[in-house]
Amino acid sequence: MWAATCLASCCAGCACDACRTVVSGISRKSARIAYCGLFALSLIVSWILREVAAPLMEKIPWINHFHQTPDREWFETDAVLRVSLGNFLFFTILAIFMMGVKTQKDPRDSVHHGGWMMKVICWCLLVILMFFVPNGIISFYETTSKFGSGLFLLVQVVLLLDFVHRWNDKWVGYDEQFWYMALLIVSLVCYVATFAFSGLLFYLFTASGHDCGLNTFFIVMTLIFVFAFIVVTLHPSVSGSVLPASVLSVYCMYLCYSGLASEPRDYECNGLHKHSKAVSTGTLTIGLLTTVLSVVYSAVRAGSSTTLLSPPSSPRAGKPLLPLDKAGEEEEKEKAKPVTYSYSFFHLIFSLASMYSAMLLTGWSTSVGESGKLVDVGWPSVWVRIVTGWATATLFIWSLVAPILFPDREF
Repeated sequence: MWAATCLASCCAGCACDACRTVVSGISRKSARIAYCGLFALSLIVSWILREVAAPLMEKIPWINHFHQTPDREWFETDAVLRVSLGNFLFFTILAIFMMGVKTQKDPRDSVHHGGWMMKVICWCLLVILMFFVPNGIISFYETTSKFGSGLFLLVQVVLLLDFVHRWNDKWVGYDEQFWYMALLIVSLVCYVATFAFSGLLFYLFTASGHDCGLNTFFIVMTLIFVFAFIVVTLHPSVSGSVLPASVLSVYCMYLCYSGLASEPRDYECNGLHKHSKAVSTGTLTIGLLTTVLSVVYSAVRAGSSTTLLSPPSSPRAGKPLLPLDKAGEEEEKEKAKPVTYSYSFFHLIFSLASMYSAMLLTGWSTSVGESGKLVDVGWPSVWVRIVTGWATATLFIWSLVAPILFPDREF
């Protein structure tokens, strides 16, 4: 017994020392990676609790206060939402606290990049405290998360538009035949993939002998947007590039597939329903890993994007009235450097991503039957994905025609 106690104490001490070493090793440049790691940790905790916490939560009186105990899926959804709420509050508090930070001289700059031991402790406390809040608050957060998830998807759309335009401008900027050929080849591959994808969607989601008019409408509307991209891009007044149009075509078709694949598994027009019972834990793990990479990339890219709520550049200070020594002057200049991205918006992206990931893990809170066991399944998910695809198409077309309609404005 004494040996076991000593071993446990040693293990705990080693764990604390390891955490302290990791936290102290986080530099200014690796702060964003650390935030991504904390966000990924929240998803791992959500996934684990989704699988194992239901029997424990059934015994908590302020959670299971019903006359008849709900199904296991209800407790799985509730556990994910509570972790997500704690994560959401953590990043929202940071987003509010970091509002207005313009230069590295601001004391809050050091809070953003340092104090990691205290941040981790606060994050853990917030997540734990969420398991003591009433069910009504969790239900309200669940409803709010649907709207927050839509906002996060819109942010992804803006980021994608920014990415494809930068990609195109960079290759065109080389002004060499090789890069023009590369643009043409990539564009052709994207268009071949788009139309092949559309054929697959018609095969999988418009089953013969069933009324699948809604699915047909979704696919046809996406194809109409694809042809609209080509027409608007090649119009003489626009003089756009084919590369952004082709990449956006593939993305819109992917969103259409993602929406159709999220239809309930018992829906007769869902061609994937025959394989729904064969979905393995490995498949779900891969899907979750893809989701993690997506939201982490979006958060990091949005935080550093120059097109999305970049911090206003603060005016450079003139020469001081009283001369400073050279070392003091250099230190003052270093501190007065403007921040390279909006800290507040960076944390806001993580807040919205917390909502989005919760909806993915709970099947948009569709915890009835098999859909409670599958990631990202249910009619709310279908409409969010489809509408996001339409919003993507609309924003892209607007980015092409807006400079012509409003030549006096800068876009």
